[in-house]
Amino acid sequence: MSETRLWGARFRSPPAEALMRLSRGGLDHFRLTRFDIVSSQSHARELLRAGVLDDAECAAIVAKLAELDAAIASGEVQPKPSDEDVHTFMERVLVEALGATGAKLRAGRSRNDQAANNLKLYLREQSRVIGAMLLDLQDALMEQAGRHTQTLAPGFTHLQAAQPIVFAHQLLAHAQTFSRDFSRLADWDRRSARSPLGAAAMAGSAIALHPEISAAELGYDAPCENSIDAVGSRDHVAEFLFVCAMLGTHMSRLAEEVTLWTSRQFRWVELDDAFSTGSSIMPQKKNPDIAELTRGRSARLIALMMDMLVALKGLPFSYNRDLSEDKYSAFEAIDVLHMVLPAMAGMMRTLRVNEERMRADATQGFTLATEVADWLSRRGVPFAQAHEITGEMVRRCEDLGVELHQLSDADMSAISEHLKPAVREVLTPEAAVNARSGYGGTAPQQVQAQLERLAATVILQRAWTEKSPMPPAGEAA
Repeated sequence: MSETRLWGARFRSPPAEALMRLSRGGLDHFRLTRFDIVSSQSHARELLRAGVLDDAECAAIVAKLAELDAAIASGEVQPKPSDEDVHTFMERVLVEALGATGAKLRAGRSRNDQAANNLKLYLREQSRVIGAMLLDLQDALMEQAGRHTQTLAPGFTHLQAAQPIVFAHQLLAHAQTFSRDFSRLADWDRRSARSPLGAAAMAGSAIALHPEISAAELGYDAPCENSIDAVGSRDHVAEFLFVCAMLGTHMSRLAEEVTLWTSRQFRWVELDDAFSTGSSIMPQKKNPDIAELTRGRSARLIALMMDMLVALKGLPFSYNRDLSEDKYSAFEAIDVLHMVLPAMAGMMRTLRVNEERMRADATQGFTLATEVADWLSRRGVPFAQAHEITGEMVRRCEDLGVELHQLSDADMSAISEHLKPAVREVLTPEAAVNARSGYGGTAPQQVQAQLERLAATVILQRAWTEKSPMPPAGEAA
């Protein structure tokens, strides 16, 4: 049998091998086969409505595609090197099975709307898979936070000790960024719930005249409003990659902190042996490789987003072959997240916290200075003056080599008449965190409330991940 190609009827000679090597999709592009099958089943029903297929032909195509879905999943049927892409592969095996009936399926559609549709369906599915993995990381953070709503630690600005916090508050700061990343996935999916099918090459189809029906069958809200936009735009891919890049950036920030926390200088946490590595030359080493690899892979996610934006920026409407780069970027981003998210979740779930070390560090670096300024302000001292008094107090402590709470009453009164012995009531980390009891603050009761609200949000988010937008092959109405 001659090689199957979906184009070339007007050419007098076969394509050069160099052209075909460049034109062929990578092997990982065949991960879209299932989405091509479900879309082809829907298109067969559209051809039935158009009178291109009769009832028997439509039923034969739909049934055979369902069989092929199972055979491809089991490995019984596989693409050949000569299959230029997933569309060529599917037409080849369908025509081999059904002959002329299978060949009728190409009517009324183009690789342009098929390619846009297959990737969009895949990304919509993967948004839920990635969302579920992200929620596993959220669960790990919440589990750790639940154990440390009373664990004191220093909070940082400029990577300098700033004020005491509870460690759960630091963990939940990361959890809040991940919660927004999840929301971005769901928002992206809502904007992407428009079907390209029916756009054909770019002007719409003269045969597939009811794209709203196939759109509903495939889990979309509606077809695309404009057939040129449907096949010529990839902002939904660029936006998906942005969400991946933002998620990677947030994971990288958490990874950076874990790397610091595990260092000998911090000694705040210890990683479980199952989620750390050693050195090939230094037997004593225990390295935070998951955190470091996550930092590195986040750079790939950012680069992949840029790849897509650069590919799009100079393209005229409608379809251009440059758009086939969308799959390379999207697939790699998804594969990175499939590796990184479970590893990060395991690392965070199993790390052990050195509570005593954190407690000791909570007041190092004069982190209670703001408590003094606030105490003075509450007693009528203008804050500008309170700031100056507290600054002088810090300078005196530096000269004596002591912490704030170690200054004598005489030292304090020499600095200012406003510094009374009662100020010592606020010079503990417990007092500092308990004082910050406003919504979103680090007081333990507020952190516990934040944790409970986040847990309720995660329940709703997980429900979204558990409902696939697309029916399995053979089940579309």
